[in-house]
Amino acid sequence: MKRKLLFPISLITLLGSLVLPPLSVSADEPDTPADEVTLRVCNWEEYIDLGDWGEDEVIDLESGDVFGENSLIDDFEQWYYDTYGIRVNVVYSTFGTNEDLYNMLTLGDVYDLVCPSEYMVMKLMSEDMLVPLSEDFFDTSDENNYYINGVSPYLQNILDTQEINGEAWGKYMAGYMWGITGIVYNPDVMSEEEASTWTVLNDPKYAHQITIKDNVRDSYFAAVGALKSDLLTSEDFLSDPDYLKNLEYEMNDTSAETIAEAEKFLQDVKGNAYSFETDSGKADMITGKVIANYQWSGDAVYTMDLAEDDGYYLDFAVPKESTNIYFDGWVMLKSGISEDAAKQHAAEAFINFCSRPDNAIRNMYYIGYTSFIAAPEDGRIFEYADWCYGAEEDEADTVEYSLDYFFTNDASGNEYTLTVPAEQIGRQLTAQYPSSDAISRSSIMIYFDPETNDAINDMWIHVRCFNIYDVPAGVWIAAAAVVAIFIIRAAQKKLSQK
Repeated sequence: MKRKLLFPISLITLLGSLVLPPLSVSADEPDTPADEVTLRVCNWEEYIDLGDWGEDEVIDLESGDVFGENSLIDDFEQWYYDTYGIRVNVVYSTFGTNEDLYNMLTLGDVYDLVCPSEYMVMKLMSEDMLVPLSEDFFDTSDENNYYINGVSPYLQNILDTQEINGEAWGKYMAGYMWGITGIVYNPDVMSEEEASTWTVLNDPKYAHQITIKDNVRDSYFAAVGALKSDLLTSEDFLSDPDYLKNLEYEMNDTSAETIAEAEKFLQDVKGNAYSFETDSGKADMITGKVIANYQWSGDAVYTMDLAEDDGYYLDFAVPKESTNIYFDGWVMLKSGISEDAAKQHAAEAFINFCSRPDNAIRNMYYIGYTSFIAAPEDGRIFEYADWCYGAEEDEADTVEYSLDYFFTNDASGNEYTLTVPAEQIGRQLTAQYPSSDAISRSSIMIYFDPETNDAINDMWIHVRCFNIYDVPAGVWIAAAAVVAIFIIRAAQKKLSQK
């Protein structure tokens, strides 16, 4: 899955606002009968279950089988009619990056419901482009409100406590998928300790054997983590009662000094890395071209799965300094919903249908990322985690792995504990469902205002277009000589004209 490419490197991006529209499905609303609702949805590519599962793909939980025969879009249309007696026609489009989506919106494409990442949600909120979720959406007494009745209390707490212009994210955004960032690495070549720090990106020991993300926000986050490594791992910093608040501040530091230091660090990384990449890192890890890859957790699971199919193992490490906890979530657009109550009802019903536990499982299986839905009372999400990672009854080398923070927002509990093979620690399990220890040092990427964004983008242009530190000394000497000759000849010409 090509997830949140905040500033993909291309000539178009580097030239700033001269952006061409991406190819997309037309969002024009077709003529529909008065008793039918057209819902225009725009989502990430390959980010919803399209059905057509094979017979060997049945998820056989104790509480019942889960199987994707049809696409969730088709199933939603039928469910909505069966539940509310109204026909809904979903016009479904996709986008490849958050910037693609934003460009589509500014160039006139109209959608009712979209699924950007958290920083883009913040941008859309700040520009007053969103419709708040209705009060009815949060009514826990409605059995069809699968989202509010099933969302992870840990994740919803983040949405309800993070604000833009004094308004909580959770007023506008319903979470869809989430994860963290880290390093996928080959444990036969690199140690866990070496992989568990952002400084590995610049380690000359692994020159041209590591890839880094080709977007400014993820790369800037890693650079800040590496630059502040000593501070972030110091005992005084870790033991401060305001640790999480301080961590968020430090990981989103955009002072002129930090931006300059990050530029120098990323220039050095550019010289040390195998490549900056957006999607090729998975294949490069599997084929052995590189031994470590800065990765989003969902893609990390995919990479480890494919490598295992080829007969070898890769691991996943969470940097000791901090990891980014990221979200993709559903928001409704004013340009599409306007004040149309029927559209808003259909849009919120679509969110709820995707949040029904069996559908959340279908999406997780199909996409590979982790759903916002915990649904502890239903039980199937925890069953699915056990189905994926639980140890066999006769397995000897096992460990206990608690997910209570996700299901109850209480990391000290033991109600939601999996018994898993010991070899899963540091692999797919801890990528898809991070440990409470990894979560304890997670930080969001906050929204940067336009002025700060400009400064960060300028830094990124310098990194990706031209690295002055890569220019050999001989080139500088030759350039200086050419300039000197030009000046001398100009002076001689001026003297001869007198």
